[in-house]
Amino acid sequence: MSALDLIMRQPLVYRLWMAPFADKKFAPIAAKNAIERVRRVLDVGCGPGTNAGYFPNAEYLGIDLNAQYIRDAERRQGTANGKKRFVAADAANFTVNPGEKFDFILVNSFLHHVDDATTRSILANLSQLLTEDGHLHCLELVLPERLSAAKFMARADRGKFARPLGKWRELFGESSDMVLFEPYDLGAAGVTFWKMVYFKGKSKP
Repeated sequence: MSALDLIMRQPLVYRLWMAPFADKKFAPIAAKNAIERVRRVLDVGCGPGTNAGYFPNAEYLGIDLNAQYIRDAERRQGTANGKKRFVAADAANFTVNPGEKFDFILVNSFLHHVDDATTRSILANLSQLLTEDGHLHCLELVLPERLSAAKFMARADRGKFARPLGKWRELFGESSDMVLFEPYDLGAAGVTFWKMVYFKGKSKP
């Protein structure tokens, strides 16, 4: 594990790094979904609870392999009312009872940290955790084809599996029926720092 990975595994460092762009990154989901109507959320790779505040009315479960993130999320978000919970778990084999499935599964900038085989395993498993009317929502880092600041940032990211748009489309489409596949940019002062894609899908029949 690199020195950067060790630093970014610290919850405070992670939150400070993500904060300036968190709302902009989540904006496509907020614009195209009635978040206030969501019933049960599974936040995959939840980190220290960064996304929990977007779902004030829903039952929320965040899972992450990093137990330190989970402890920090519990401390900051509180779990006393039972609507927010955080569990250290592996998304590739996480299961719930049939009556506890989710109508909203969020994967926010997590899959570019894992290889293709692991990504396929995670997406296949998540498709089994959706309710009949549920959707999978993924926000992911795109590796641009042309040389640019965004390509440099993608290459410099501690996640080593940023992928071209075509590869993301392929991976998402293997386990889910596509509802939306929308590229978008993140940046400031007219400069694009990251190329992103928002995918929304349903379980295949």
